[in-house]
Amino acid sequence: MHSIVRRKAVVIASRDEMKTIIVTAALIIEQDKILVTQRKKDSSYGLLWEFPGGKVKKGEEPREALRRELKEELDVEAEVGMIFDAVFHSSLEYSILLLVYRCWVEKSSLKPIGCHDLRWVKLKELETLAMPPADEPIRKCLCSSY
Repeated sequence: MHSIVRRKAVVIASRDEMKTIIVTAALIIEQDKILVTQRKKDSSYGLLWEFPGGKVKKGEEPREALRRELKEELDVEAEVGMIFDAVFHSSLEYSILLLVYRCWVEKSSLKPIGCHDLRWVKLKELETLAMPPADEPIRKCLCSSY
């Protein structure tokens, strides 16, 4: 008797078919310390540290998306300033366009409600944190310019 073996097909999207996700992030610096948040354990890149922010919804203006994400993640109102940098990162499944803005928040009111934890770090500590690949160029830029 013959047995039938089913194989799982691996599909890699071509660059033309690959979806690009627009993501915003906040660069918040106070008293020579930078705010980073820790991703939730069950998320992609779980427990890695990142600059706070999130995905832009369809039709949403990026600065408004960042304000919304900071409210959802940290329960804080933010002033979103000029763009600091933009990073394009590709993986096998999708691409990310990360827009990083300088932001200001009321430091005393931060609460990690949409993330695992938050921390204010000096550049030396920022260099040692495990971060998602899209955040790496931002970290390198910060560490080389300050």
